[in-house]
Order: sequence, then C-alpha cells, then structure tokens
Amino acid sequence: MMLVVGRLLGRRTYSTKPNIGNILKELELTSGVNKGVFCDGKWIGSGPIFKSINPATGETIASVQTATFSEYEETIEKVEKDAVVWMKTPAPKRGEIVRKMRDALSRKSTALGHLISLEMGKIESEGLGEVQEYLDICDYATGLSRMLNGCVIPSERPGHFMLEQYNPLGIVGVISAFNFPVAVYGWNSALSLVCGNSVVWKPSPSTSLCGIAVTKILEKVLIENNLSPSLCSLVCGGSDIGNAMTLDNRINLLSFTGSTEVGKKVGVAVQNRFGKHLLELGGNNAIIVTEDADIDLAVRSILFAAVGTTGQRCTTARRLFLQRSIEKEFMSKLVKAYKQVCPSRIGDPLDPKVLIGPLHNKKAINDYERVIQQVKNNGNGEIVFGNQVMPGNGYFVVPTITRVPLGAQVTKDEAFVPILHTMVFDHLYEAIQENNNVAQGLSSSIFTTNLSSLFRWIGPTGSDCGIVNVNIPTNGAEIGGAFGGEKETGGGRESGSDSWKQYMR
Repeated sequence: MMLVVGRLLGRRTYSTKPNIGNILKELELTSGVNKGVFCDGKWIGSGPIFKSINPATGETIASVQTATFSEYEETIEKVEKDAVVWMKTPAPKRGEIVRKMRDALSRKSTALGHLISLEMGKIESEGLGEVQEYLDICDYATGLSRMLNGCVIPSERPGHFMLEQYNPLGIVGVISAFNFPVAVYGWNSALSLVCGNSVVWKPSPSTSLCGIAVTKILEKVLIENNLSPSLCSLVCGGSDIGNAMTLDNRINLLSFTGSTEVGKKVGVAVQNRFGKHLLELGGNNAIIVTEDADIDLAVRSILFAAVGTTGQRCTTARRLFLQRSIEKEFMSKLVKAYKQVCPSRIGDPLDPKVLIGPLHNKKAINDYERVIQQVKNNGNGEIVFGNQVMPGNGYFVVPTITRVPLGAQVTKDEAFVPILHTMVFDHLYEAIQENNNVAQGLSSSIFTTNLSSLFRWIGPTGSDCGIVNVNIPTNGAEIGGAFGGEKETGGGRESGSDSWKQYMR
C-alpha cells in the first residue's frame, strides 16, 4: 500500500513534459485522421469521424474514422474464417505468441502510457501503471497456457472413466470503457488468446487512439509469426457497432465494461441469443474505519482511493463510514491531506508537478455539479471540502468531501467523479449493513486491528462485494486474483484465478 501511495504523492519518472507529436509518431499515429478498423491485415474505415479530445485542454489530439456496418461484417467474417486455425494451435504455442506480444508492448510502454494520459487524462504514473497491468497479464497468460487443465473422474461403470476437457469458444468480443483504455482489453485478450479464441475489440469512442496504437503493436507480432492478423481485430465505432456485436451470434462471448444502465441492456440482449457475457459495471465502493484502526494508515489510503484517477476508477472509494468516537479526529486529518494536493497539484497530467488530472469530459463536470447540488438540497448534508470547478478549457474539478446521514439517497447511485460521501456509525453491524445497502457490489474495505471485526467483515455475513479488502484501499486489485463484483456490478470475473474458464467451453 505504501508504494502506491508514494506514487500518488509525488514519484514521477520524467522531468520534462513529453511532446505530443513524438508520442503519436512512436505509436504510428497521425495528428490527422487515423483509420479505425483493422480487418484482415488492412487498416480501413469509412464511417463517421470521431475526434479524440485531450481532457486537459479541450483540444483535439487527432481523429479516428470509424467502421460502417459493412466493414464490421467484413471483419467478423474474416475472424470467423481464421479462428479455426488458432483453435488448433497447441496452447503452449499460443502462450509463446502472447509472450512476444508482451515484449512488443513493453518496448512501446512509455509512449503508450503517455497516450493514455493524453487521451484519458490519467497522470503519467497511472498511465504507465495501466500498461504494466497489460504486461503482467501477458506473463500470467503465458504460464497459464501450460496449465489449462481439465480432470479425470472415476466412473460408476466398470471399465470406464470420464474426462473433462476445456475447448476454445471461438470469437470473443471486447467492448472497453474510457477509464482503462488499454488494460481492460489486455485482461480479456491475453486470456482469450491462450484459450484459443480470436478477439474483436471495440474501444470506447473517446479513447480509440489507444485501441489503434495497441492493435498496431499486436499486428506486427502476428505477421512476424506467420499468423493471421485477424486474430486481434479492431472495430472503432459508436453504439451502432456495439449493438451489432451484442446481437451477433458469431461472437461467442461478449465482455462489456461500462455503466450498469448500458450493461443491463447488453446482458439481456446477449442472453436472448444464448451467448455468454462477462459484465464489469458499476462500483459505488465503501470503506469502513473502526475506532481501533490505524488512523494515519487509513487517511493515506482513503486519499489515494478517493482522488486517484480523479475518481474515475470502477474501484474508487465513494462512501466512507467512520465510527463516531474517531470521526472528528479523522475528518481533521483527512481534510488536511486533501489540502496538501488540492488544488495546487491539479492540472495537466503530463506535467511532472501534477498529481490529479482532469475529468474525462464535460458530462463528468455536469455529474459533479449535480451530485454536489443533491447534497446541498438534503437538509442534513454539507460540503466539508472542495466543491469547485476550476476555470479554463480543461475538465478540472477539486475532489470533494461531503458529510451526509447514513442511508442518504445521494449515496445510492454511483457518480464517476471524485466526491467522497462520509457517514458516521456507532456499531460495526450498521456500517456493514450500509456497505451492502446499495445496488452495486464491486470493492469494499475495512480498517481495523480487531481480529473479530476482520473475520466478520470477510465472512458470509460481512461485505457482499466481489473484492473484500482489509487495511488497504478499495482500488489496486492484482492480476493474480479474479477481478469483478456482485449484484449490479454484473457478476463477471476477469484476470486471475479461474476466470480463464469463462473464455472456454
């Protein structure tokens, strides 16, 4: 935990701001119009042109020409045709290709991390960290390629045995969100490929440059190894392309990362055609701090969990429950910690002095203002710190702390902005009940030194989330464990553990 907090509080890897032109050039992108469809080794695209906007300045970085429906059809037909060859390739050989992809990505990791900062808005260390997650899951997948084990089961029939074997699905579709424009695809594609599947990716329209840059890197690896580049196809586009993927029977598994509202529609549509879906949706994560906790540790962790990535992680801490006896001391220290970085360290994410970047778009600014107004409209709610949209062309806000009653309606719906709602509790069971009393169930954490509280928290009547932490923040999940949540978070699992089985039959 101390390492990641150290990154937030000032560790940077360069002393001068990178040049945008050099970043684009190294990743074989142009500041003009980039073709957004990779089909059968060709870069095409004759659909609508989307602008990629730098959220720190409001200026256009470059443009992407997206897919038409006919170009989408052409891409899927090619993927379907070539998928059989990859299925028949021995799994360890598939793992070797993923290892080579990892090496190719590593050689471009700095430029790719800087592009994430440019297009999404993460500070440089977070952009590089996201690329590292992709590299790590490639390492994991390479080892996994020799361990895709089934089992032999004793039979009740004499002279017989039963064999369980996992086989590839065929085609995996990935629809990723803006907040992790590289890593989410990496988690899905690395495992999908070693499992023997081909992958079709539709990145978020607002971070399509990241999708093109990654695909160009993977393209070279496939061609150099005499494999069809269609194994990693790309179709940039809007909701029309997303709908086409959702309804397409040729896509055996659709992995969707995004809002709960859209995820519900995706899940129903895929289920109606009896396809498989993997949903990573809302979070609305909570942290509980008991009176026996290490307060200084909790303060540092909550600062990182609440303001890191400007509140735009699915694992961002959005609700904080403080035991009444420590509430006054804790809030004093938390506000002091916020003042150390806000607003003096807010700004351009590629500026080495900046620790908190912009929100991703104008809609997020509107959400920030809407939630703060909801708190003000609640007679028992108050703004403790923040509540400021910063002037200029970028989408900058000051991370905000509120104080609201337990069960306040404003805490039920997740807003993807850096607003932390604080509440007071008397008994642990109240805090656990309130942690669980929302529709989402991704990540949760408790800070305590009491073993009884710890085991209650992680037990069957404790947190109902997919990720349950103790004395660390809600964010910072590792690729070795299965990532995902319960309830309206979607129930999907990505990355480690047994999540690979979702990509097979």
